[in-house]
Amino acid sequence: MRMRPRHMRLLPVMALAAVSACASAIVANSKETPLQHLTRAQRAEAIQHAAVWAPTDVPSMNLRMGPQGKGSYAPFATVPCDYVDVKPSGSSAKFMCDVAPGDQVKVKYGKDNVEVFAEVAATRLLWALGFGADRWYPVVVVCHGCSDDPFRDHKNKKDSVTFDIAAIERKMPGKTMEAKPDEGWNWDELNDTDPADPAQKTQRDALRLLAVFLQHTDSKPIQQRLICLPSEAGEDASDGQVDCRQPFMLIHDIGLTFGRANMFNTNQASGANFDRWAAVRVWKDPAKCVGKLSASFTGTLSDPVISEAGRKFLSDLLMQLSDAQLRDMFEVARFDVHSPAPIDSWIDLFKRKRQEIADVTCPS
Repeated sequence: MRMRPRHMRLLPVMALAAVSACASAIVANSKETPLQHLTRAQRAEAIQHAAVWAPTDVPSMNLRMGPQGKGSYAPFATVPCDYVDVKPSGSSAKFMCDVAPGDQVKVKYGKDNVEVFAEVAATRLLWALGFGADRWYPVVVVCHGCSDDPFRDHKNKKDSVTFDIAAIERKMPGKTMEAKPDEGWNWDELNDTDPADPAQKTQRDALRLLAVFLQHTDSKPIQQRLICLPSEAGEDASDGQVDCRQPFMLIHDIGLTFGRANMFNTNQASGANFDRWAAVRVWKDPAKCVGKLSASFTGTLSDPVISEAGRKFLSDLLMQLSDAQLRDMFEVARFDVHSPAPIDSWIDLFKRKRQEIADVTCPS
């Protein structure tokens, strides 16, 4: 479905449009733009009109290879890089590394770091279904100048350290839109919809239900991002104005998934945990279509009520995924390395959960 474009102008006035397709993964531009200094009103209007989904041919999506293009990596490729001595935010094991001049990436690493596994699977799933997400590539990283544990040890650096279990991040293409640094968005803001675009509410409800399905526990605002897609990111005009035709809302960090949402976002319980994911149902109240997503102390989404249109929209997307695609997703994410459960069990559990979504009819 292609949504009707409408021109917008930011700083000082706006009129906005929805997106028709997501671009391939490319190296993100870290330079600040006027889009990162919006007024509160401008940001609110951008959110009101932003898309969260764009159509894909789900059955043809290659979940093993993932998004292709500049900056992509083949599964388990060996990537050399030079350590950058800055401490990334967050509590999971990660470090920054230069893979080429001017090309700095985030690396998550370690067999005990659930985000290395869950983030690859979750982002591949969102990408295949048409929802936005940053891209994560499972690789082997050879870091020059790292310590054996660079997230915790910044001193005992070595000429070369190999991380066999690692994943590299590539940002979804687009320019960040915000009124203050690292603002993101909270899930209540998905309620601020465009009354002229009824499909938008359906797609946002489907995204909520997908978050429940995955048990996206750490849903604080910084884990989500509002961007202007690159085809319409705009050039600064001489009067300081910027155009944006395609505002888009995506989940920025989705590494604590395929487990069970919990108050403290416990790493081992929240991500790539078969028993914990199996123990939680999709619906807290199937008759009223209340999703089961326990609140966390950082979260902005819990037990959402889903519309019938949103339920059916996501169900139709999920049902298009083949067993072969699900196998590729779990295998490329190395769930068989992290989890004692075999890949076949993960596939069966995924299918059971999507059938839970298919088997209900929500109140109108």
